Amino acid sequence: MKTHKGYKVYPLTAAQKFHFFYLDRCPKKEVMNIGTSLTIEAELDIDALREAIWKAYDRSEGMRIRFTYDKKENQWYQYVVDKEKPEIEYVDFTGKTMEEAEQIMTGWTQVPFEREDSLMSKIVIIKTPDGNQGLYLLGDHMILDAQSLILFMRDIIELYCNSKFEGVDYPKEMRSYIEQLEKDLAYENGSKAQQRDREFFHKLIDESEPIFNGIDGPQPLEEMRKKNPDARSAYFITPHVDSALDIFHLEGEPTARLMKFCEEQHISLQCLLIMGIRTYFQKFNGNDDVSFNVAYARRATLSEKKSGGTRIHSFPFRTIIPEDKTFLEGIHMIRDGQNEIFRHTNFDPVEYFAYRAQKYPIPQGSSYEPMSLTYQPMTQKDQGLSKLGDIKYKTKWYPNGATTQAMYLTVMHRPEDNGLDFNFEHQVAAISREKLEYFYYYICKIMFKGIEKAYMPIGDILKLI
Repeated sequence: MKTHKGYKVYPLTAAQKFHFFYLDRCPKKEVMNIGTSLTIEAELDIDALREAIWKAYDRSEGMRIRFTYDKKENQWYQYVVDKEKPEIEYVDFTGKTMEEAEQIMTGWTQVPFEREDSLMSKIVIIKTPDGNQGLYLLGDHMILDAQSLILFMRDIIELYCNSKFEGVDYPKEMRSYIEQLEKDLAYENGSKAQQRDREFFHKLIDESEPIFNGIDGPQPLEEMRKKNPDARSAYFITPHVDSALDIFHLEGEPTARLMKFCEEQHISLQCLLIMGIRTYFQKFNGNDDVSFNVAYARRATLSEKKSGGTRIHSFPFRTIIPEDKTFLEGIHMIRDGQNEIFRHTNFDPVEYFAYRAQKYPIPQGSSYEPMSLTYQPMTQKDQGLSKLGDIKYKTKWYPNGATTQAMYLTVMHRPEDNGLDFNFEHQVAAISREKLEYFYYYICKIMFKGIEKAYMPIGDILKLI
């Protein structure tokens, strides 16, 4: 048994290696940071909140992950420490504007963590200029994804409320990160399930080569075809990793209409979003064959949901939907394709891309996928904070300032009205805010016209917008 500082060490999981896959290519190491705040419209007991934070660390193995580098083996390992009691500063932003406070928290988000044997998270208790109080949490993507971050913050709030208010139950225990880690590593160690998933993805890749679709149209592909008439990939990502985060808000009432359609048709909102996005590319590239990356949370079981850590795997999702298919038929094709992929998402994305690159060698730096999509259905409201009555709260995500992707869209629900926020993290050199606004406008136009005319062929819907 390999140990470090008295703790058993474990190899990295496929999800963690996937982060290293792009970290190695990015000069700005803050690319791994996730920063967010949750503030409540209430006066908080700062000492009690600090105690709740420390208790939440005690309950979460995933938040106590540390990393160590073995120079002889030239690889990273992880271990979980017994106790984590970080210094927790209190910062009062009273007297500043909200913009100034957000600028300061954005600055915190753009400082990378030391990786060797270091705490990979930071919490600050804050009071915002609007009088709200709560938390700012910064975590490294190697120990956190959006779902585990929300879970940890919810645990803090519920522990606090249990200590301060009568009738609020003590939150149920978290699950063991180490136990889930051992299951993941057993899968990755040549299991039959891994072999089945490998066969599925190899077959999918072998069927035929994807084709690039651009947000501005087919120009990037046409440029590639000047050198190689058979090219199907294109250059879109730039070497300049400086990024911006632009957010567009869809109000609660129109969001509710989309959700109602999904409920009636027994499909997920993720399927409808994919349909809107791929139909945009179809319209502006004249192509029925559309691919982009989709992130999968891999949190189906209670152990996966409550053990923390990072579990995101991202795979290209390809749809070939002719314009004579109805909008609803297209969504059903997406649903069926998504359901197939869901069953195999434990597979290592790095191995997926390596096999595809071997099958279809393309120029380095070129790609078939112009963007990535994450839909985050989890909100604090859904996860039990409604039990706390009508306490109003706000959440805010802060940009880390770097991305290796041209465009990464995360769609999340707002706590205030359950409307949708379209969070576009994008390379400033690759794509402008104006272009994203145009893209967002058309995605919404397609989705709303589509749910209104679900039995109309896609080609006819495109003529209407």
